[in-house]
Amino acid sequence: MSYAIIIMSIGVLLIIVSFFVKDSTKKMESEVEELSITLYQETSAIKRRLKIVEEELLLEGSKITVPKKQKTKPVIHEIIKSQVLALHKQGFSLPEISKRSSLSVEEVKYVIGGGK
Repeated sequence: MSYAIIIMSIGVLLIIVSFFVKDSTKKMESEVEELSITLYQETSAIKRRLKIVEEELLLEGSKITVPKKQKTKPVIHEIIKSQVLALHKQGFSLPEISKRSSLSVEEVKYVIGGGK
């Protein structure tokens, strides 16, 4: 019987002590709540800024005209150029040279024509 009284008194004592000990979960919950509020505010601010930027781009996009494409000279490695010229000297047709050199027919004509 004395063991039961000791265990019961320890239980009552622990219950009383638990009322006076600070609850760390409340602090953690408040920090998480503050963090979520901050995150929501920052997300809203970013969305507003993004909307403003999109509107500016739409306004500027209507003013911008796309320049016409200019013919640019293709950049072809010297080894491929020499291979194309060698195949041309051997009498291969332009489509055959194109297949063997992995160039388009226009690029083959460009190389054979000396870059003109």
